Amino acid sequence: MAKKESTFLNMTLTLFVITIVSGLSLGFINEITKGPKAEAKLARKTSALKNVLPEFNNNPVNEVSLIKSDLAKDSIEIYPAFLNEIQAGTAVVGSSEKGFSGLVKIMVGFHPDGTINNIAVLEQKETPGLGTKMKDEKFIRQFRDKDPATFNLKVKKDQGDVDALTGATITTRAFGEATQLAYDVFMENQKQSKN
Repeated sequence: MAKKESTFLNMTLTLFVITIVSGLSLGFINEITKGPKAEAKLARKTSALKNVLPEFNNNPVNEVSLIKSDLAKDSIEIYPAFLNEIQAGTAVVGSSEKGFSGLVKIMVGFHPDGTINNIAVLEQKETPGLGTKMKDEKFIRQFRDKDPATFNLKVKKDQGDVDALTGATITTRAFGEATQLAYDVFMENQKQSKN
């Protein structure tokens, strides 16, 4: 049997077939995983809402508002929480692109008076053992029951009130910026609701 000569046309055709098969396979896999990915994302948000908000008995996910802001690339999500039709709190998703490794996305739960109930980290790619400590109870505790109108969300090194994570000042700054964004959007939304 004679060995087939390798030509430019043969190589191009082979590469084209491999590319088509790979593209179709990736598209198919993406389609079958789209549903489970969406369900997992919804479960994470629902869990975060239960963690950051005071007690509520409505479904904040069904009542979410998306607000466009110059301060963020994406629309900002606002989740109202009610207990027996009385506003119990509001959760706002804040983000900052200024983390050590980029995006830091958090959900901040506010009481109706603007004080922080709790904060949950939704997304981050910070350094393990340093920046990832932003999820720790010890770090988040310093934000609870604080009113950002009087509690400066900057790190102490920048004349703020926040104790920075050891070795992760950039991450702490991004966390504070995301929290400030959430608070600013919360306050703007409160003003619009009263008008």
